[in-house]
Amino acid sequence: MSSYTAKADWQYFQERYEGVPPDGIVDQRIKMAARYAALEGGLSAGAYTAAVASTIGTLGGASPATVPAAVATLMVDVAFTTRLQLRLAHDIAVLYRVPLDLSDPDDLWKLIRVAFTIKSGEVAREGVAKAVPVVVRPVIKRFYSKGVLNAAKGLPFVGKYLLQRNVIKIGIPLVGVPLAVVLNRYTTLVAGRHAQAVFRNEARVIEVAEGLSSRSRHPRSMLWVAWLVIRANRTIADDEALLMRHLVRLVRERHQIVDERLARLVDVDASEVWRRLDAEPGDLSDLLDVAEQVAAVDGDVNAREKAVISDLRVRCRRG
Repeated sequence: MSSYTAKADWQYFQERYEGVPPDGIVDQRIKMAARYAALEGGLSAGAYTAAVASTIGTLGGASPATVPAAVATLMVDVAFTTRLQLRLAHDIAVLYRVPLDLSDPDDLWKLIRVAFTIKSGEVAREGVAKAVPVVVRPVIKRFYSKGVLNAAKGLPFVGKYLLQRNVIKIGIPLVGVPLAVVLNRYTTLVAGRHAQAVFRNEARVIEVAEGLSSRSRHPRSMLWVAWLVIRANRTIADDEALLMRHLVRLVRERHQIVDERLARLVDVDASEVWRRLDAEPGDLSDLLDVAEQVAAVDGDVNAREKAVISDLRVRCRRG
């Protein structure tokens, strides 16, 4: 991944797709990756089936030679699709301008989690089972039975995913080729769509943060107002936490402001926020805009957020 990400940066995609909106590029790359995955799945499953067939034809006599070959073809498929889906997720993040530092363990785990967040049992039941003859479907579902899933629970996250995804290709060699084609294509499409949803949403939140930061006339108070709105509820939504993180970063980078008091804050007191606003000069309407956009970033504005915005609106009407 390190050598790939060094080449496949934003500049690389700009040169190839200059002027094309990200959604158009992402859609094409997902489809292209799915085609590559389907092609490789058919080739590797064909090689695996041939190896198993030669063992059957010799009544097991060829198994010492063919078993390593069968395992090798399986591992080629695992390695290829794993690399393909990781690179696809990375490309989608770059296209939506979501910063990822693969030397950072958190960012690396985020990329892995996004690339492999697929409910494999549902894929088998809802996707793959529909693509094979009716007579074979009970056999497929048996391979995704509780026994198989329980065996996978003891594996690390990625190992669990790979076992569930590839067990059919091992267990049903006679229908392995069409299954591998469908399964590789389907899982890659699902992985790509999931990565698109995650990184597109993060790009939306970053866009909101950049807009608020660039328009703000009171950047320090903006952070306090944003945090007051976020903490209006007992829980913090993922989009709210993401927005706050980027707001703090942008205020630091663009306005050279680091608020140590806010960084150490445990419970936010509305009266303290109001005192800060009373000390601010000029028009405070930009802070009202901040509150409204922060409240809406994770969906509908609830009653507690509306109450905070209502109080803020009164403060902003001062002469």
